[in-house]
Amino acid sequence: MKRVLFLAALCAAILGVSWGAYRAASPPEPELSRFVPSGALLYLQARDFSSVLSDWDKSGEKKTWIKTRNHDEFSNSRLLLRLKDAGTEFSKAAGVPADASLLQQITGKQTAFALYDIGKLQFLYVTRGGSSDFSGSALWQTRAKFETRTAGGMNFYYRKDPESEREVAFAETSDYVLLATREELMAGALELIAQGKGHSIEEDAWWQRAVSASGTPGDLRMVLNLEKIVPSPYFRSYWVPQNVTDMKQYTCAISDLTRTGGEYREERLLFRKTQATLGAEAGKGPSGVADLLRLAPEDTGLYEAKADPAPEQSIGLLETKILAPHLGPAAPEKIAPQVQLGNGEIGGASDLESRIDQPPAQYTGTANNRATLQDLFSKNHVLAQLQVQGTDRDPAGVFVRIHSGVAFLGESEWDERKVQAALADFVSPAFSTEQLGLVWKNSSGHSVLDGLWPLGVAVRGKYLIVSDDPALLGAMLAGLNKNSDAAPSAFSATFHHGRERANFVALTKQLDRETGQPANGGGTEFFSGNIASLSFALKDVASEKITVRDSADRQTQTVVYAWAR
Repeated sequence: MKRVLFLAALCAAILGVSWGAYRAASPPEPELSRFVPSGALLYLQARDFSSVLSDWDKSGEKKTWIKTRNHDEFSNSRLLLRLKDAGTEFSKAAGVPADASLLQQITGKQTAFALYDIGKLQFLYVTRGGSSDFSGSALWQTRAKFETRTAGGMNFYYRKDPESEREVAFAETSDYVLLATREELMAGALELIAQGKGHSIEEDAWWQRAVSASGTPGDLRMVLNLEKIVPSPYFRSYWVPQNVTDMKQYTCAISDLTRTGGEYREERLLFRKTQATLGAEAGKGPSGVADLLRLAPEDTGLYEAKADPAPEQSIGLLETKILAPHLGPAAPEKIAPQVQLGNGEIGGASDLESRIDQPPAQYTGTANNRATLQDLFSKNHVLAQLQVQGTDRDPAGVFVRIHSGVAFLGESEWDERKVQAALADFVSPAFSTEQLGLVWKNSSGHSVLDGLWPLGVAVRGKYLIVSDDPALLGAMLAGLNKNSDAAPSAFSATFHHGRERANFVALTKQLDRETGQPANGGGTEFFSGNIASLSFALKDVASEKITVRDSADRQTQTVVYAWAR
């Protein structure tokens, strides 16, 4: 009996070792990009798309978002309406609704989506491990209404709607499910699966440059051909940051998103068309950013540090955040103005003194009072600058107050007297008569104006710190005694969403109430309604941090979303 057991165990061990050796020797499954024909503008890959969809469907964020004003506004947006029109055309051509149910039916684990035309929304979709569910899908059940065609020795089903000219093609193999909106895309993908003729996206130069420089793919990976995407009029119309000019310098980009329980981390790489010229002093600015980050108090709502700003950028930051806060030019209206009907009062005698042939005056400094400030920053190159902002409520809890502080790390030491004189000269035309309130006095190790405005300034060698709040200025000064654990970077910013969310909503409601104007078209107010409701849906996002690093041929961006749950 013992001999029988020993022989059985020995056989099991041999089989286990043989199976392990077989698995080690067998080639890994190929990346789906190998089956995507050349010429795509965008490639999106999910390691396990079915779990991503499942997580989203079960999430509290989705349940909350679909009830918000942000969702209502998005549902009526021009972008979504255009997508709905395309979905309707696709549904008519396919003979089944293009909805979430269809997506779940054709989704496996590893999944790839390649976009070839933004305007016509022409794409190829490939998923691995979804064929068992696909055989019972509504699309597969309608295959008798499609034409049967062959590519790479495999059949696929094709149909074209004569009215919209929208094409739909799909195929199922033993391992893959494919869906396309162009016949040649489907045929090309099947040829690549059969290892026949054709060129895949992996042979494109922009793809090779992006992927070869990246690491292991994240849960989601996106690769973009920016040379083709950026010139598109659709990109210029719908790209939210509206920085098309900046994006023109890049040829391609790749982004990997990795999800863990406590954070989502996105690693981006953007590759320049031509190498940027980096001078001998290129390393001082990023090191300065790392140095200044220790001045950002831990309880601040927002901080942003930038390397090597131009003198005008530093002056502009100081002016808009501290010395003369003001709004930029209003965005042009695209609809007719709303008529406001009051109590029958159509004006008064005092209105005759109002100028209607020129815009209201807005103080932004004059050439004379800006001269000393410009001279100050032109003579001392700023290696890095930092802005810090936070909000709090007044003692009654009614009004929201914004406190700001800025810091500049100069290449040489600042002259404290010249700094004080430049600041006083800048604010004097709008702030004082006969120089009242413009005398500097010492207070807790820094200087403040002796008037009603608590403007404070501190000079510590190469560090210049200015704030409109004494407590914030003191907290920034305390940071000079800390050691910085940050790595050098061209740009670094953090927004503590969980800390500032309630005050932001309260502030925007006050601003909307002060204007007395309804939202455009009588809909939802953009900030206090639309954006505030999105903020509420994402209330578990505690903070967002972005770090940017530059080199001659590329820019690296790391974005981290920290979750409170």
